[in-house]
Amino acid sequence: MITRIIAVVCWLAFAPLAVDAATDDTAKVLHVLNRLGYGPAPGDIEHVRALGVANYIRAQLKPERIALPASLRAQLDALDTLALNPIELYKQYGPPLDRRGEQPDPQARKAARERARIIVQHAAQARLLRAIESPRQLEEVMVDFWFNHFNVYVGKGLDHLWIGAYERDAIRLHAFGRFRDLLGATARHPAMLFYLDNWQNSAPDNDGARGKRRGLNENYARELLELHTLGVDGGYTQADVVAAARVFTGWGLGGARNRGGQGGFYFDAKRHDRGAKNLLGQTIADGGQAEGEQLLDMLARSPATARHIGFKLAQYFVADVPPPALVERLARRFRETDGDIRAVLTTLFTDTDFWDSRHRATKFKTPYHYVVSAARASGAAVRDTRLLAGWLIQQGMPLYGCQTPNGYKNTEDAWLNPDAITRRINLATALASGRLPLTRSRNDETKPIPAVGGDPAAPVPAEDNAIARTLGDPFSTNTRAAIDAAPAPLRAALMLGSPEFMRR
Repeated sequence: MITRIIAVVCWLAFAPLAVDAATDDTAKVLHVLNRLGYGPAPGDIEHVRALGVANYIRAQLKPERIALPASLRAQLDALDTLALNPIELYKQYGPPLDRRGEQPDPQARKAARERARIIVQHAAQARLLRAIESPRQLEEVMVDFWFNHFNVYVGKGLDHLWIGAYERDAIRLHAFGRFRDLLGATARHPAMLFYLDNWQNSAPDNDGARGKRRGLNENYARELLELHTLGVDGGYTQADVVAAARVFTGWGLGGARNRGGQGGFYFDAKRHDRGAKNLLGQTIADGGQAEGEQLLDMLARSPATARHIGFKLAQYFVADVPPPALVERLARRFRETDGDIRAVLTTLFTDTDFWDSRHRATKFKTPYHYVVSAARASGAAVRDTRLLAGWLIQQGMPLYGCQTPNGYKNTEDAWLNPDAITRRINLATALASGRLPLTRSRNDETKPIPAVGGDPAAPVPAEDNAIARTLGDPFSTNTRAAIDAAPAPLRAALMLGSPEFMRR
């Protein structure tokens, strides 16, 4: 059956698309659901129509006013590690120390890491549950956007302990606030300090630095300028990177002794490189931790940062190659509002380029966007996301698994290839046939998980007419003809594996 679906989808992918079957009103509703969220779930199109597109957008921009379903709240509450702060996570799940405070033998460290796997499992479960089930769809989209912008890698040292806390405290908390607050929260979080090695960043030949911590480490400073703020063409030099590294000497971790508070950040004045620093045409006077805050202020207010963030938002929400005029309008709004993210998004979602029909249904979905949108469209009451997380690993996009600091790309060139299409069709077939155990209780975690395409005892196939209604029947004439001509058991899978569903 899968071979037949692949053949049909491949033919559709290269066949000329006829006029979109959706009305203009439906097309606008779908555009909003696909760009401000992870596509329609059952009833979403009707909900947006009743509310009105403009009112729906306004509501999504204030997610704190949208109540979460009781079932989702209960599932999230059961993931107890999500409530722990970085110090608690380190004390309860971190590597054990011997009596002298040194690291134990490798076997003990390995055992501790195995015990700590539950933290990453809980973080991934929560991320997927929220993305699939939460009515705060734009919030989940912005968490994905900002996490990739300020990426940390779960496999780097102790970061597996802090990945969920980082998403909660640094990313989610500030996703709609001021960019400066978001920037500062990431700069001070243990996950970022460890990932980009700033916890080892010390003044050269400083007596307060020991072992690996001796000397400047430029990693965070470089990515701060290149990725987080100014952009690769932001006009900085290597000398600016070195000066920025000097500014952030002493920004490190509180450790098990809880220096600096429950957030895990600690400024060690003994390791700080004292003296004035000249960078980006300005002088930062000797001031300890305040130097770093001053530099973050400078960077957040830089026109280069405004352009960089404007470009990335336009690329994510509009087109892989966004209109330059749109980028400039977003950058101007960023500057006018002192980096108010919600205000910039409001400008974006009311811009003519966002609504231009040339940009609708053109963004190729990342594996993450595809798996979430497929689960939503299927209507399954998701209770167990581990199989979906495993599929993301197969697709080369494991949650929290991007090793490089630039995060996962959201452009077509990164994800469109024959193997990816085949794997998506496999998932679509399994979802449509009801063969994925997504509705199991987490009390069943000891039971083996079938592979994608596995066969639980009583699969409940998705009904093709229901999926068509959920999706707004966006299919081209060619796709609709292929769906109608297919045997009934294949139709839902063809919809979820169609060229139209691959895009948003």
